[in-house]
Amino acid sequence: MATPELVLASSSPYRQKLLEQLELPFRCESPAIDETPLTGELPTALVQRLAVAKAAAVGQQCTTASLVIGSDQVAVVNNVIFGKPGTTERAISQLQQMRGHCLEFMTGLCLLNTETGREHVRLVVFEVRFRDYSDAEIRRYVEREQPLNCAGSFRSEALGITLVESMSGSDPSALIGLPLIELGHLLRAEGITLP
Repeated sequence: MATPELVLASSSPYRQKLLEQLELPFRCESPAIDETPLTGELPTALVQRLAVAKAAAVGQQCTTASLVIGSDQVAVVNNVIFGKPGTTERAISQLQQMRGHCLEFMTGLCLLNTETGREHVRLVVFEVRFRDYSDAEIRRYVEREQPLNCAGSFRSEALGITLVESMSGSDPSALIGLPLIELGHLLRAEGITLP
């Protein structure tokens, strides 16, 4: 039996860079799905549903046996979901609301085997406590980092780390949008050898 092709259902350069760390050949396909939360949908359900939807959308296009990786992330504080800001003004607003608070970055992960139809779905949560930074610090950070396509306007792998008081969780790669520790477990469950 041939090794299935590994496909990342994402256009995120951050997820792509993370997956490269596993040194496995893969390709990227952008999933065309509606990411709007359902009425009353909890953040945990939202990220898992979207991870599955992304994997399924790309999996339908695969013509050979594939393992498709879908992932989605939101940040949550005081029951408010912070997704990708999209604009500088929204990024500044998000960071103003986040200062001095502890956020949960929730990442949904799905590994879909297109040959068997088996879906592995996981939720990885990582907590970040932000310090009480100033508006001037927010503006400098947003201007330099341009975190407009990052959940909660936060890039932990870059200058975003300067906004943090503490972090807690089992998988720091989840903060960047693709939990590699959990993904490693799922890939091994599907017969992929790591390292």
